[in-house]
Amino acid sequence: MVTEILWAGVLALRDYIATHVLTCLVPAFLLAGGLVSFVNREAILNTLGETANRLRAFSLASVLSFFLAACSCTVIPVASGLYYGGAGIGVAFIILWVAPASNLLALFYTGNILGTEMVLARVIGALAVALLVGWVMTLAFASRSVQAETPGYPARDPEPHAGSFISRGHLWLLVLILLSLLLPNYVVQRGPYWQKVVIWLLLTAVAALYAGKRLSREEIRSWMTEVWFFVRIIFPLLLVGVFLVGIIGKVLPREWIERWLGGNGLRASFLATLLGAVSYFATLTEAPFVDTLIKLGMGKGPALALLLTGPGISLPNWLAVARVFGFKKALVYIPTVIVLGTLVGFLFGQFVG
Repeated sequence: MVTEILWAGVLALRDYIATHVLTCLVPAFLLAGGLVSFVNREAILNTLGETANRLRAFSLASVLSFFLAACSCTVIPVASGLYYGGAGIGVAFIILWVAPASNLLALFYTGNILGTEMVLARVIGALAVALLVGWVMTLAFASRSVQAETPGYPARDPEPHAGSFISRGHLWLLVLILLSLLLPNYVVQRGPYWQKVVIWLLLTAVAALYAGKRLSREEIRSWMTEVWFFVRIIFPLLLVGVFLVGIIGKVLPREWIERWLGGNGLRASFLATLLGAVSYFATLTEAPFVDTLIKLGMGKGPALALLLTGPGISLPNWLAVARVFGFKKALVYIPTVIVLGTLVGFLFGQFVG
């Protein structure tokens, strides 16, 4: 029995490495390092920093996040890259939440499987939770120092750039990396994984050639230093988290899920939120899973709660957030999402029930 449980964790780890590292994590880490290395810190501070207009900054972060098709693990390097580059804590955690919880790719897929009503509820729910999460995190941590709160955070020049938001050459490089992160998922939604790898390889090769031609050795060295910082502090914990999720999936009885997620009560929404919070859903996998549970009797309220928190947070996400942003921030962020996800699911269940 113990061997089977451990083997379930190994299989989950194998599947994660086989289908996520190349096409998701590698471009995400490269993008995160580029955001810190190439984007004008002062421009980020003025647009998305703690002193910027919060309504404008939060709205901009929410809208941009819809275009980032990322899971709860892939989005961590991107959000932390912006945070270390000067974005406010509220902005960083809005991106951390919205991108996996309600990106356009996931919304289209949700509409195909679960219908327009669930898509609209997912958008409204994700935005409502995002604004509240941004406000809570800003209220709790806006005055805190990144260096003081983040373990392993290296000292950096507070004004590493001058002039415009980003140079044209650096911008095109980041666009190429972003395309290598997004296009494999947007172009190949249901096809074999090797097709995603081919698209990723082509775009990554173009980005590498472009970087070799346009960047100096010092710029490349600085960029790779930032990339390694994110890899070193995030990747090991993601692997540990995925292994634990595989074990949880093995020991959690399916009958328990079917019994306790029925109806639209507060308890059902809370349990659905909790299930999503400790599970791991890659982008696009949450909709068919929820559809299966709905057919088994799960209410629409708990279904929405699971659609939001399933891809939005996960056990690997918990560990990585605590490592990257600090334990105190994770201790505020995760319970806040669980409470808000439960309330959103419950209210939606009362509305449609």
